[in-house]
Amino acid sequence: MSTKRLLILFSASSCLTLYHGQEKTIDTVYVFDNQMKKVKLFHTVQTLSPQDIQKNASNLSEVLRFQSPVYIKENGRGAVSSPSFRGTTAQQTAFVWNGININSQFLGQGDVNNIALFGYDEMEIKSGGGSVIYGSGAIGGSIHLNNTLSFNKGFSGSFNSEVASFGTYNNFLQAAYSNDKFSFKVSGNYLISQNDYVVPEENYTNWNGKYYNTTANIGIAYKIAPKQTISWQSQLYNATQNYPIFSENGNRTKYEAQTLRNLIAWDYNGSKISNSFKAAYTEDNFQYFGVENMPSTSGGINKNYILKNDFNYFIIPKLNINIIGEFQQNQGEGEGTSGIAKVSRNVGSVAGLIRYFPTHNLRFEAGIKQDFVEKIDAPILYSLSGKWKATEWYSVNVNFSKNFRFPSFNDLYWTPGGNKELRPETSVQTDMNHEFKAGDFRLILSPYYIRITDMIRWLDTGSGYWSPFNTHKVESYGLESQLRYQKNFNENHSIKFTAGYSYTKSVNLETQKQLTYVPLHKFSSNLDYQYRFLRFYAQGMFNGLTYTTTDESRKYAIYPYFVMNTGLSATLMKKYTLGFRVNNITDTIYETMDYYPLPKRNYSINATINF
Repeated sequence: MSTKRLLILFSASSCLTLYHGQEKTIDTVYVFDNQMKKVKLFHTVQTLSPQDIQKNASNLSEVLRFQSPVYIKENGRGAVSSPSFRGTTAQQTAFVWNGININSQFLGQGDVNNIALFGYDEMEIKSGGGSVIYGSGAIGGSIHLNNTLSFNKGFSGSFNSEVASFGTYNNFLQAAYSNDKFSFKVSGNYLISQNDYVVPEENYTNWNGKYYNTTANIGIAYKIAPKQTISWQSQLYNATQNYPIFSENGNRTKYEAQTLRNLIAWDYNGSKISNSFKAAYTEDNFQYFGVENMPSTSGGINKNYILKNDFNYFIIPKLNINIIGEFQQNQGEGEGTSGIAKVSRNVGSVAGLIRYFPTHNLRFEAGIKQDFVEKIDAPILYSLSGKWKATEWYSVNVNFSKNFRFPSFNDLYWTPGGNKELRPETSVQTDMNHEFKAGDFRLILSPYYIRITDMIRWLDTGSGYWSPFNTHKVESYGLESQLRYQKNFNENHSIKFTAGYSYTKSVNLETQKQLTYVPLHKFSSNLDYQYRFLRFYAQGMFNGLTYTTTDESRKYAIYPYFVMNTGLSATLMKKYTLGFRVNNITDTIYETMDYYPLPKRNYSINATINF
């Protein structure tokens, strides 16, 4: 094998290597989303470990709110929740499970609090467009939920249990076994919360806020030959959310969701050629109950059949081509008041990327993609990226891309109101990432610009119902930044600090007003300190002025607030950990969605056993 051939190899220490002289055959890690390894060569990606996720064990909204630049709009703790990347909407954020886009075909988005929180080996957050690789909706950014399987690790397992305020109980069990050819991992999570918190200053009680969910994950990989691996990853998720009401005797409603995801992959990794073939089936069911204990009043079922092939070839050691082909059949059927009959559509795409590595410090990537969406005129998409390591302390990369989102089933077929003449939303964008290194410090500054056309917006028709139309053009620009510091002082002391600040200006070009629920300023920080068997962490999150109306009314705006969490844990004999957390230690009164305050100071105790 050429010593200069691009080889991205994850060893047991999870080290990413660009140029590597030989392949390792032991302690390797099988990664289900093989494209993410390449994405990291040209884009800044934030990675959260299971230990990071555990700091905010209430739900996925808390994780993203305190540990990412994403703004989360949540209708009360654990209720309907949606993300906003760089001033874009929830429909313009892609959720990706092991390389497969899992946004709802009905809504065109993912409900953050109806996506499983535990059972992943890492969560990765990528700001900026990615439709060439990850498809419809990857306009503002994408959130990646990834699983890995290790070889030659033997047996391991862990059990974590948490008891928290508001009648919250959270249990997670995981076990894994692997040898040189076979790897198996299984996990399960059960979370329930009465969620009956009170905010006296706002005269608010979170009546009917109960939620619970269960998750089961199974992963299997087998090396059928030295360069070939077959694998299976499956997730089963079941959840119930009771929607908060404003009076104790109000009408109690609830929402139930069941999700099934299956992915089978066959991977070949040779010295010049690699190929990954995936077949996936995903199913999302939901039921809405207008009266809690009565039959459901609406609902739906969405089934997706997916075939995807990713072919990678090194023409010469410095030149790589990548061809990605995908076919999907999306099926949906509404129930009750949704008015959506049984519908389906075929979606195909072909993407080509070329990567050139003239030197160890310079790399380029260009991509082009054509989607074929039944009854929709899809645009040609493109991406251009370059990264240059100018000195040991400074590197820069520039990205240009065109991205899109095609209309959802609700947009097209909701009755009454669906609009079959809708065009896809499209965007063009650019960003530039400047990275500075000084000792153990790392600073990343990322100015960006996004222009969105044909944004789909639901409007009152004046005939007693609403309907979606291609209306606004939106311009978003701003700055994302991140500061990192990590150091091991000796065998007993280690410290890790991350801080992120984002400035976001997202303007409706027709009205020249800031979009609703897009804060101008957001700051978050995380500090971890470990001394021998003791570990301490603290989180802080500042959210700036956030308008809730289209006229930028300060009267109805959400005013700036600061929230801080902290925790302490002790590990004995490397197997037993006991921890204590205080959330919102500042006892701040705050909300991310108008009229829905989030909890004041609250507590949790957790215990972990590793075996």
